[in-house]
Amino acid sequence: MPEVYRRLLCHEEHMTVAMEAHHESMVDVEVLNVTATGDDYARKILLHRQSDRAVVQFGIVRINMSLLSKEVRNEIEQQTRPLGRILVRHNVLRTVHLDQLWNIVPGEDLRQTLQCQEAESTFGRTATIDLDGQRAVDVVEIVAPVH
Repeated sequence: MPEVYRRLLCHEEHMTVAMEAHHESMVDVEVLNVTATGDDYARKILLHRQSDRAVVQFGIVRINMSLLSKEVRNEIEQQTRPLGRILVRHNVLRTVHLDQLWNIVPGEDLRQTLQCQEAESTFGRTATIDLDGQRAVDVVEIVAPVH
């Protein structure tokens, strides 16, 4: 794995923080799809650099909403801020656990989303987030190719 991807993915921090530091720009979330059943909430997202709106990450997140305060749940459901920023903003006690790093060869849809060339691969990770010591969030995070 090239060093730039290792710095972006191989840590136990929120990807929002890593992306903003790497790109020297805040990121915004674009929610592509939401599925909610009871306390189980999942969404497919893109993170865009605020500086030029470029897509910097694709992600899928599943959250056990029962472990969050009503205020945090409402902010997540508003779909206007990245999850990492919400948890930091509300000072939710959280621990990120890196599960696995992945070499990703995107299919056509993901290539278009991440603006990859046909033969270009990228990298991603799976991780979990514990809230107050309980597993609450599962994530898949795929970085747009870094040129």
